[in-house]
Amino acid sequence: MFLEILTAIILGCIMGTITGITPGLHINLVALILFGISPVLLEYTNIIAVASFIIAMSITHTFTDFISATYLGAPADDTALAVLPAHRMLLEGLGHEAVKLTVIGSLLCLIITIMLSPLLIIAVPFVFSFLKDYVAWILLGIVIFMILREEDMNKKFWAFVVASLSGILGLIVFNLPNLKDPLLPMLSGLFGVSVLFLSLAQKVILPIQRTTEMIKLKTKNTIKALGSGIFSGSLVSIFPGLGPAQAAVLAGQIAGKIDVFSYLILVGGINTVSMTLSLITLFKIGKARNGSIIVVQQLLQSIDINALMLFLAVALAAGGIAAFITLYVSKLFCGIMNRLNYSALSVIIIVFVAAMVLYFSGIAGFLILIIATSIGLIPNIVNVSRSNSMACLFVPIILVTIA
Repeated sequence: MFLEILTAIILGCIMGTITGITPGLHINLVALILFGISPVLLEYTNIIAVASFIIAMSITHTFTDFISATYLGAPADDTALAVLPAHRMLLEGLGHEAVKLTVIGSLLCLIITIMLSPLLIIAVPFVFSFLKDYVAWILLGIVIFMILREEDMNKKFWAFVVASLSGILGLIVFNLPNLKDPLLPMLSGLFGVSVLFLSLAQKVILPIQRTTEMIKLKTKNTIKALGSGIFSGSLVSIFPGLGPAQAAVLAGQIAGKIDVFSYLILVGGINTVSMTLSLITLFKIGKARNGSIIVVQQLLQSIDINALMLFLAVALAAGGIAAFITLYVSKLFCGIMNRLNYSALSVIIIVFVAAMVLYFSGIAGFLILIIATSIGLIPNIVNVSRSNSMACLFVPIILVTIA
């Protein structure tokens, strides 16, 4: 049994690395494929090993997906708000340092969450019952706050415009029938392709990427980032409809004014916390909020305390391995970026994203990509926060929940 689980962890970390650095390839798809072929797999191994593979893959993915977000500007729903500060650091030659900060956030939040697991097992049912009726109002408050925090009335007006356009786009996207992977064209346009177009327009020249130790973290800001990341990531695993992107905005408001380094630590930790705590919510309230953990639920039906402890140990082991893998792969990307023309690379990425959207989401998805990219250009032109574009996810949830 030990060797089977160890093998499952190693293979899961490898697959999580592949899904993390490949835009458009999601762990949920791999987990569903595994579920489909599980009868065949169970002839050669046991169900606990299959579940351990999925958990290791899922945890590793939460580390490595920041590589593609940083170097390629290809955001998923859990990395969308990391793209901008990570891209700024990339343009300063500090792409690897940006990835390193997200690794710090992921690993420390994972360790702290597992240390707090006895308390969380007790707290989860109470938090769920207390806040379940207020999620929509919390999200509405965040949207209003994002608009009002802009410096003057002109910027507040444009923030409202960006939030409104993004919210309308989200409503349209989520209500289009037969649209596959709706987040891919919408988030890629708002936070990925639009940033790359701006880089092309400004004729950005990418500096040599360095692997340094020059980043100095402020203890107070780091603690605030970790605490906010754990709290917000916990909400994702408890409440339906609340995703890592929404949690990142919420965590940013909770943490207050922190530097870019601490913010990347915060964003790095959220999805890892969400994935880890989903195991606890599955155990305690019988609900899983992450697609891959839902597959684990379908495989096992339910988990007891012994299975929970084993899976938390698997998550911790996978996190340790994933941290080393992510830093190693990030250094490889640094070397590749230093040999490429950034403008040419931006064009290649835009074409690649467009091709992926056409493949996964069809012509409708391609049109959404164009519209989302157009909206994504506005914040830079009028100099307001791009986080207002997260209304594309907030508004549909608010309206559905309140209705």
